Amino acid sequence: MYTVMGITGQIGGVVGHALLAANQQVRAVVRDADKGRAWADRGCEVALATIEDAASLTTAFRGAEGVFVLVPSSFDPTPGFPEARMIGVTLRAALEAASPARVVYLSTIGAQATRSNLLTQHTIIEEALGTLPTPITFLRPAWFMENCSWDVAPACAQGMIPSFLQPPDKPVPMVATADIGRVAARLLQENWTGRRVVELEGPQRVTPNEIAATFARLLQRPVRMEVVPRESW
Repeated sequence: MYTVMGITGQIGGVVGHALLAANQQVRAVVRDADKGRAWADRGCEVALATIEDAASLTTAFRGAEGVFVLVPSSFDPTPGFPEARMIGVTLRAALEAASPARVVYLSTIGAQATRSNLLTQHTIIEEALGTLPTPITFLRPAWFMENCSWDVAPACAQGMIPSFLQPPDKPVPMVATADIGRVAARLLQENWTGRRVVELEGPQRVTPNEIAATFARLLQRPVRMEVVPRESW
């Protein structure tokens, strides 16, 4: 049995499908029973749990060969990241109590950075889980290629894409969410000991200017990247 958090989303959904395709049993963790029905129809066990509740998470994790852990994104955290610290405490308590055979935690590239930034949320949770006796893999994927979907509207309407990636001529490691999910499912089915880090990126790094050029070619109109000043983030 493999427990999958975030199974109703892009990456978790791919993890679930990949495990089912490998003839593995899957326990789908959802907050809402209605959202779990589609996975129950596929033959999955459904567990109701929330990231704030260690007891429900413990039940969802117990008896699992592997657990895929995905936490909700927070783009406007409170200073000091108290939300991430609480999630780290809750997850650790649940994993320690349930004692699954192994864990794959979806982190992010750059989680090792020492300067405080939005990614620090994952740094905090990695630190909370890193000393568990359970074998754990921190999967650190690069920038999601799907983030470019947010660029479609301004590229079409204004011929301009606001870029938080900067400078615009710097190549950025990127990866598709479908690939992240497939790799996570494969890692869950491996055997290892201790703590390991797996970084994941696609075969080619891309600059923001190259993204703008691609939009220009597809839309057949000029499109440029406009750097968003850091102080206005």
